[in-house]
Amino acid sequence: MTFLRRPRGIVQTLALAMAVAFPLLMIAVSAADARAGRGGSSGSRGSRTFSAPAATTTAPNAAQPFNRTMTQPGTTAPRGAPATGNAARPGMGMMGGLMAGLLGAGLLGMLFGGGLFSGLGSLSSIFGLLLQIVIIVMVVRFAMSWWRRRNANAAAFDGPAGGPAPAGGPQTNNLRNALGGLGGGLGAGAAGGGLGLGGGAAASAPLEIKPDDYEAFERLLGDVQAAWSNEDVEKLHKLATPEMVSYFTDDLAANKQQGVVNKTTDVKLLQGDLAEAWREGVTDYATVAMRFSFIDKTTDRATGKVVDGSDTPTEATEVWTFTRRPGEGWELSAIQQT
Repeated sequence: MTFLRRPRGIVQTLALAMAVAFPLLMIAVSAADARAGRGGSSGSRGSRTFSAPAATTTAPNAAQPFNRTMTQPGTTAPRGAPATGNAARPGMGMMGGLMAGLLGAGLLGMLFGGGLFSGLGSLSSIFGLLLQIVIIVMVVRFAMSWWRRRNANAAAFDGPAGGPAPAGGPQTNNLRNALGGLGGGLGAGAAGGGLGLGGGAAASAPLEIKPDDYEAFERLLGDVQAAWSNEDVEKLHKLATPEMVSYFTDDLAANKQQGVVNKTTDVKLLQGDLAEAWREGVTDYATVAMRFSFIDKTTDRATGKVVDGSDTPTEATEVWTFTRRPGEGWELSAIQQT
């Protein structure tokens, strides 16, 4: 009997440690990616959602595939129907809830001796504990397999799902130069042949990006981060597509649930260049790589105490896609990590 109780006590101790560490780990991960978009890849790029943007001097590495997108392969981005609730989040929804429930039940069951199926006395033995562990491992492996299948569309980044890459490569002119008065060269280069996107999807056409457009992109970078920091959803609706606003809203709700607020301030564009620009029907798209500095702090909502981050500026490089329709201004439609 003593022999059986000893390993049972070890398992219970491990279960307690995992039960305490798991939520702390989740908070730490979310705090580390606290800025607008949470350091993930979200949104849509029209018919090019599943094709990688061209590499640039600012972002020489391939952009990551989207963790969250409402666009289905072979279709363009939806503008009207926002994602709602946890169903729009990677890893959440039905499978996320199932995993959370099973892990919580298993850990607490092992901790208090009731097991996953507390009504079955046979699982009170060491064999029952082993069986519970096997069940949890099987469920985790199943979830991982399901997650890999769900993200199989990442392979599309190596294929022509969104049309071929620009024949002439990206415009590598520095975005800061365009804003500093050297934009004439950028505009002339785009007008003299666009980005070489002809021969791709029939609905795509080259698009000229002018200095005023670059100024709008830099302004949106700061405005989106400011609206995120102020938790101003109404303002975000004026700066981003309904799809992106739905993701921001979900992330802000998660912050409130955790009792924290994220402030991303002093945003400064350091370098940027255009990866590609094109037109689909009447809708314009521009994908821009941007390296920027910012101050990122997460504070306790009740006390104002800093729980993550500092006043020391940090840097990030992201690929932002903007979209525009006739008579409207540019708005953010996607953020991708590099």
